Amino acid sequence: MRAKSPTLTDQELEIMKAVWDRETVTVRDVYEALLEKRKVAYTTVMTMMNILEQKGHLEKSQEDRAYVYRSTKPRNQVIRGMVREFVNRVFNGSAEPLLLHLVEDRKLSEKDIDEIRALIRKERS
Repeated sequence: MRAKSPTLTDQELEIMKAVWDRETVTVRDVYEALLEKRKVAYTTVMTMMNILEQKGHLEKSQEDRAYVYRSTKPRNQVIRGMVREFVNRVFNGSAEPLLLHLVEDRKLSEKDIDEIRALIRKERS
């Protein structure tokens, strides 16, 4: 059996972003946030939020007649895990080829490169 992956699907990540943008949400809150970007069924959002709860990304409690959801993990922790998994899977655990690829494809501006240099200097000291 495969180990649980920290990587979220595109739909799961979209839902988690809506949750992270607020402290607590209902299915209706997330549904309405997603509707601003694309057409989606309420039942799809509800199903996906239940899956995220089963995976341990969300927890819910009942308030009045609705369930209220909150994230169990901060945004930066989830993103860090997704990036780490990507680097491991695509670049055999080395971030250097990823950075090289971004620089060569001009995905990093001079400002980005300067910020990376500053971070490296900070880490070395």
